[in-house]
Amino acid sequence: MLAAVYRDHGPAAEVLRIEEIDTPSPGPGEVRVRVAYSGVNPTDWKTRSGTVAQPRASHFQVPNQDGSGVVDEVGPGVDPSRIGQRVWLYMAAYKRVYGTAAQFTVIPSDQAIPLPDNASMRLGASLGVPAVTAHRCLFADGPLDGRTVLVAGGAGAVGRAAIQLALAAGATVISTVSSDAKADLARDAGARHVVNYRSSSAADEIRAIAPEGVDRIVEVAPASNLRLDLDVVAPNAMIVCYAAEPQPPQLVVRELMNRNLVLRFVLLYTMPDEAFQQAAADITGALAAGLLTPPPITVFPLSETAAAHDAVQGGAVGKVLIEVEPAI
Repeated sequence: MLAAVYRDHGPAAEVLRIEEIDTPSPGPGEVRVRVAYSGVNPTDWKTRSGTVAQPRASHFQVPNQDGSGVVDEVGPGVDPSRIGQRVWLYMAAYKRVYGTAAQFTVIPSDQAIPLPDNASMRLGASLGVPAVTAHRCLFADGPLDGRTVLVAGGAGAVGRAAIQLALAAGATVISTVSSDAKADLARDAGARHVVNYRSSSAADEIRAIAPEGVDRIVEVAPASNLRLDLDVVAPNAMIVCYAAEPQPPQLVVRELMNRNLVLRFVLLYTMPDEAFQQAAADITGALAAGLLTPPPITVFPLSETAAAHDAVQGGAVGKVLIEVEPAI
């Protein structure tokens, strides 16, 4: 099969190659998936570059955690009826050789999630890391029905998924953005209340929507945004961070204590198994109900996997996908 492969860490153009490698066979509890699209996330280029260390399972690595495709073979212990099933994938490359930037990947059966017929392969490949991260940020501390959620960075992939999953769960959603163009993206995701966090009146605007404060904050930039978060968060609420900035946040411990706030941190790779299972179930349910829609998508061919990684590293808006075999 054809696959993007790297053997050393470094810049995408220097270490990623398109090669013919052996097509893998599924082992016990695994399925093999014929890949339609491979999704590229920041974690993929960071792992490939060596910016973020992850264990390597072999002398080579096929990158990318997310994707979509069709199950074409099952391993021992997996129901043969899964063959031919449309699926979306997550965590394909974690501690495993075969990520999704290839014609085929093998993956544990419970990480190949049935893709509802009304959801496109492109949308399926856009889920994975962003949607599962968003789900954990939203629901790690309980249900959202009747709550108010603030999603920082609503124009991003995680932000978009957080907006849509929170709305599906019955929450009132406020999103912060940094520009009019990003405000349009947040509104396209479904956010009715969008505030430019760079405005001097940002806290007042959020408080006008949520006078008692917001119940949960999904935060992408805790060092930059913590002051705004503390200005608008309700007592006994949660600020949930899923990304890190170079500079650490300056914590006002007494203020956090006085208001009994929870400051939670989320990393996909160390989430408990039950959180993955609930995320997969809820995301698929939202897909079937038509409540999740794709972000703006930029597509690269498999032969340009290095360019796709560079686009994500450069801050591409929306979702970057690698087209492998879209016709399946």
